[in-house]
Amino acid sequence: MIDYDPHRWWSYFHYLRGSMVREIVARVLVCVVWAAGVTAGHRYLRPLDIPATVHTLAGISLSLLLVFRTNASYDRFWEGRKLWGGIVNETRNLARAAGVFIRHDVALYSTLLRWISTFPYASTANLRGERDLGPVATELPRDEANAVLSSQHVPLAVAQKMSAVLDEGRRRGYYSEYVQMQLDQNVQLLIDYIGGCERIHKTPIPFAYMMHLRRALLVYCYTLPFALVDSFGWLTVLATFIVAYIFFGIEEIGVEIEDPFGHDDNDLPLERISETIRANLKALMPGGAEAVHAPVATVAVSSGTQDA
Repeated sequence: MIDYDPHRWWSYFHYLRGSMVREIVARVLVCVVWAAGVTAGHRYLRPLDIPATVHTLAGISLSLLLVFRTNASYDRFWEGRKLWGGIVNETRNLARAAGVFIRHDVALYSTLLRWISTFPYASTANLRGERDLGPVATELPRDEANAVLSSQHVPLAVAQKMSAVLDEGRRRGYYSEYVQMQLDQNVQLLIDYIGGCERIHKTPIPFAYMMHLRRALLVYCYTLPFALVDSFGWLTVLATFIVAYIFFGIEEIGVEIEDPFGHDDNDLPLERISETIRANLKALMPGGAEAVHAPVATVAVSSGTQDA
């Protein structure tokens, strides 16, 4: 994601990064060259103009389609941000609530905080079709980290580790089963949030809508010079450039933000969010920064046994 000051105009006017210019420049240039060819043919060969009525009516419909496309994509973008805001909140809530009961057990609490810190990194990688536990992986037992990475769904495996640590706290008598269930609700919500992100990621805008919009957009832009050439002359080239730039740019913005979990310039800053969570949880560790190198409690998911 690009950070910017919304009150400044001209400072960003020349920016190419994140402005969709690179993505649409080829399509716009083709329209411009085509418009120049139509204008030259109309001027030097024979009249090629057509009435502008159809383009006036079609332009209104096309504008509405583009607005709907962009709004639908922004809704997906904002929902993704809300889901990641939920991940931030639930990681803090889980660490805070669990600390009330197991903070005195430095090894167990530090282990829980490490697995909680791992979850956003694992979720980010999962949404991008990758497998990674982030920088926290170096603080985890290698065999456990490898086992999690080799699992079918890495964030789910990380959540199982968190639940296993909570179960170990109950086995040691730090709290009752009821408290364990309440703490595990935070883990459940984390799974719900990553599931919501996967729903957005794996459900694109319906193909029929996308294909119809693009066909209509291409037909409109490539026939526009015929509707303008009689009135505009050589200014048809400039007018076609402006219309094509606006329409193709709006459509491409919708494409970029409809799946906000990737590496595009306008996608959500998942690495920054994950690092924020890690910094928040590291501050909660008993002993502060020195606790990063504290012993890790290895907790088996199946049996809940502990090996300090």
